[in-house]
Order: sequence, then structure tokens, then C-alpha cells
Amino acid sequence: MDGAGQPRLLVPGAPLRIPGRSILPTPWPARTRISWSGGDDLESFLVEPLEALAPAAPSPRRIHASRCDSIRHGCVLPPRGNPGRGVTIPVPARPTDGRLFSRARSGCGARAETLNYERFFADRIEDLKAEGRYRIFADLERRSGWFPRAIRHTAEGAAEVTVWCSNDYLGMSQHEVVRAAMKDAIDRYGASAGGTRNISGTSHYHVLLEEELAGLHGTEAALLFTSGYVANEAALSTLGSHLPGCVLLSDAANHASMIAGIRHSRTEKCIFAHNDPADLERKLAALDPALPRVVTFESIYSMDGDIAPVAEMCDLADRYGAMTYLDEVHAVGMYGPRGAGLAAREGVMDRITVIQGTLAKAFGVVGGYIAGSAATVDFIRSYAPGFIFTSALPPAIAAGALASVRYLKTSEVERKRHRALAERLKRMLGEAGLPVMPSGSHIVPVLVGDPVLCRQVTDELMERHRIYVQPINYPTVPRGTERMRLTPTPLHRDEDLEHLVTALREVWSRFSIRVAA
Repeated sequence: MDGAGQPRLLVPGAPLRIPGRSILPTPWPARTRISWSGGDDLESFLVEPLEALAPAAPSPRRIHASRCDSIRHGCVLPPRGNPGRGVTIPVPARPTDGRLFSRARSGCGARAETLNYERFFADRIEDLKAEGRYRIFADLERRSGWFPRAIRHTAEGAAEVTVWCSNDYLGMSQHEVVRAAMKDAIDRYGASAGGTRNISGTSHYHVLLEEELAGLHGTEAALLFTSGYVANEAALSTLGSHLPGCVLLSDAANHASMIAGIRHSRTEKCIFAHNDPADLERKLAALDPALPRVVTFESIYSMDGDIAPVAEMCDLADRYGAMTYLDEVHAVGMYGPRGAGLAAREGVMDRITVIQGTLAKAFGVVGGYIAGSAATVDFIRSYAPGFIFTSALPPAIAAGALASVRYLKTSEVERKRHRALAERLKRMLGEAGLPVMPSGSHIVPVLVGDPVLCRQVTDELMERHRIYVQPINYPTVPRGTERMRLTPTPLHRDEDLEHLVTALREVWSRFSIRVAA
């Protein structure tokens, strides 16, 4: 029922929402009669199959929303008293052929339909395959010194391929200074940190790396996490859940890790249009000025390669007394003086409250971090479960990242060649009539627009041309915008670019894909 008391469709497995409640019901059979009593509060429900479909149905089962916590796990109670008013609700459902559900006794003594878990998982995978969204991992052997070439392993054997979709943007995972630092740390410290940061897991390399990252961003402190995803989830959920009455304002195109952190904070959220300062201002102006607010956005968005108006966002945050939280994962090491990121390039790095970055892309290792004031960083260090309750990065990882950050602070060679190759590739794709999407960064997206076709194109590139590009489908990008995401590196050669563009033109012709106007 909706708020006006009108019947509505109930989708199996979806929450049944009533005023002030959200119940995940047992998977109702197709065409179920749902009755309720207790007035407008909808406290209890009666669920029974229609007699036309189930003449020998067992006694109706009543769900008491206020009395049985096991409802969330599919538990129902026997009926009591007058079933009250009723309404027939046709429920679209996957046919129950005996495989998906089975009868079992619940913890509170009631008989209930229980899910065949293996069948459910297999059906969901089949759904992905039918939509062309099932993800297949390429079995690659990245040999040191070979990048961007790798060995691909299949049942038919091994073959060399050229990788065009890596986030190892500058090839630093292959750099001798990084490899040497990690080898030395392994020999000196062993393989593991030995625990969480609080329980024997803080090595001297962690301390040195955090100091180096704080220096890179001109902040008082920095804090390491096991990945960029964890850094975002832990920092945003901690800020949102602890700041009293906090509102987290999120760009509509923010990364899944930021969305996860915002959701897990369980505080109020407000989504503003992508890269739209005017819409952000409308949202800020509508909020109570006494409430803490955090504006969360990225500097470079990974799938479109577009760049945020960072200075304008900072202006609005200053005007309305909000904190700023900037994800720089696709910019650190790549842009700005010493590779400090896009905010540094724009001259507004000192106006960002919290900078979040990764060690797994331009820096070529693994891990994530935040940088900010000493009080902000210490607060997140002391309250974030995603930091407190997980093992620390191995010392060798911290040593390799430290060497990479220090190297890229002084070397411009990799960044200059990288920018030149990215611009050349965009130009070559455009001249070839291929649908390269506009991008102000090093990311080069090529639109396909269909998930099945996108997989066919990338399979053809791999099998016929030994070019590895991973298809990008929903939910990473919106439906209808499926694409290839090309990431040239300083280690790609000029002939690699020519081979890629020639192969793309041949594949486009083979599949009769419309070229750019």
C-alpha cells in the first residue's frame, strides 16, 4: 500500500515499505493476497496464496511487524484473530519450479519458504550474462621490465598482448627505484607488518611514508589505508556518523567507494548535479547553516576523464562554511608541482579540508591515504573502524610507495611523455573517425553504447590483434554509455598507438559500428 492506502505491486525480495518501517519480506509466491489489521499503522499482515492458484494452501500466515525480528530473515508467525481487510496484489515473480524455494522450520517455530541459495546465485549470474554484463578476468603475467606487454594465459596456451587499460599510469610499478626499495625492505623487515597499526603493525616505513605524503600535499598529517576504496569508505563514514547533524553533499558521479562511505555514515546526504557549482550552491543554500556540511567530489572522474571545477567548489564551501573532501586518486603523481594533484595544479590545495589519494595508480604500488590537518587526521585515525580493525600495509609496500613518491616529486620526464602520448592518441582516434569521448585528462574513453557489442569488440581486439582492453559496462557507467577506457602510459611506443588505432578501425568495420560524425 502507498501512503494514500492504494494497493501497489510487491516485488519478491524487495522491501515492503510502510510508514516508519522497512520490512524485507519472505519471497512471496506469484499472485499473493496480503491482508492487514490494526488500522492505518499497518502493524500486522496476513499473507496467503490465491485459492485459484493454490486450492490446497496451508493456513494463512500472519506477519507481525512489531513482534518478530525474524521477519527480516523470512520468518512468519501463525495467524491470530480476525485477518481484517484484504487486497489482492499480483506479484511478478520468477517461476518457482521447486528448485528456488524449499520448506523449512524457522527459528520461532513457524513453517516458511527458504531460499535455495546456490540456485539463487546461479540465476543472478545468468542474469548478468544475458545482459552482457558478466565480467571475465584476463589471466595475465606482467613481467618486470616488459610493461605494457604481458603474457596472457588461456586453455589454448600463452601469448603476448599489449595492455591498454592499466591504472599503472606512469609505469612506476616497473621502475628500478621502486623495485629496489621493495626488495631491500623484504630482506630487512620480512613480508608482513605483523598486525594492525595499533598492535605491533606500525613500521618505520609507515611513519616515513605518511610524513612524505603530508609534505607532498602541504598538510600537517597523513594517514595510510590498505586501499583507496577503504580510505574513502572509512573517512567519509566516520566524518558523517560523528559530526553532529552532518549533511554529506556528494557529486552525482562520485566513485562507489565514496558512495559506500556516505551510505555507511547513516547521516543525511544530498546529491548535486555532476560538476555543477550552481546546483551545489542551491543545495547548500537550502540547508540549515547551523548544520555541519561536507562537500565531497573528485578532481578527475575515472570513466569520462572530465575535470572538476575545484576552485569554484572551494569558493562555495568557504561561502557556506562547509568542509571539502577531494578524491585525487586519478591525479596524484600525475598533475601539479611534484605530482601533488589537480588541486595543486589549480593553486587551491591549501583550501581542501581532506585530500584522499591512492598509491596504486600513478605511484605504482598499492594502498590509499588521506591528508589534512593534524586534528582531522588524528580524529579519523582514532575513530574509523576501517583503519583500526585491519592489518597494516606490509613494510615493503610502504617502502616502494615511499620511493615512488620521492622520485615523482623531482622527475617530470614521465609526466611530460605521458601527457604527450595521451593527446596524440586522442587526436589519432578522432582523425580515424572513432568515437573518442571528450576528456580533459589522460583518460581516453571510446564510446560503444551497448554491453554485448562492447564485449565483442574487446574480445576481437584480444583474439585477433593481441590488444587487451577491458569493456566498461553498467554499473561502472550508465546503461547506454558502455565503452572502452584507454590509458596510454609513458612506456607505450609510437608503433603501439598506430597498431591500436588500426585495429580499432578494423574492428569497427567488422561489426559495422557507426563511426563518429
